[in-house]
Amino acid sequence: MRTQFSSRALVLGRNIDTDQIFPGRFLEIVDPGEIGKRCLSGIDPDIAGGFPKDGVIVAGTNFGCGSSREHAAIALIQMGAGVVVAESFARIFFRNAINLGLPLVTCPGVSARLQTGDEVTVDIIAGKITIARTGEVLSCPPMSGHAMSILSAGGIKPLFRKRLQGESPAVNRQR
Repeated sequence: MRTQFSSRALVLGRNIDTDQIFPGRFLEIVDPGEIGKRCLSGIDPDIAGGFPKDGVIVAGTNFGCGSSREHAAIALIQMGAGVVVAESFARIFFRNAINLGLPLVTCPGVSARLQTGDEVTVDIIAGKITIARTGEVLSCPPMSGHAMSILSAGGIKPLFRKRLQGESPAVNRQR
């Protein structure tokens, strides 16, 4: 599992909702590549085309508010987002993203410290964000061990598959 991401940051505002991340008019799309191409088109239809693989998204408070659909997290992953750093996340979006294998880092005040295009390094294990332009290192609360185990497995479904494969046949027969 990748735990460090270095990229030019895409800095978004506050209250970025799931319809801005993946507009409802695209919900019928099922091809992952096409889903990624539509990511953040509720803000700017050209963002996804120039977004780097394993890129860093930075936002203000309440990122992922709105509906509970998983499409928003899927779109970010398919666009190439390696990590999203925000001052706070909507709770259901947070669970969806972690369950799908997208690392999220909560870092109060981060959006005021960065500008779009700033080179940034995010270490999700250490809870550190390094801003190349200023040399500043921001400390963020670490992710829980449970969230890290889900991310390490590649998401909640792969985690459960691994757990089920590790069970003994005797345990499986009892169910």
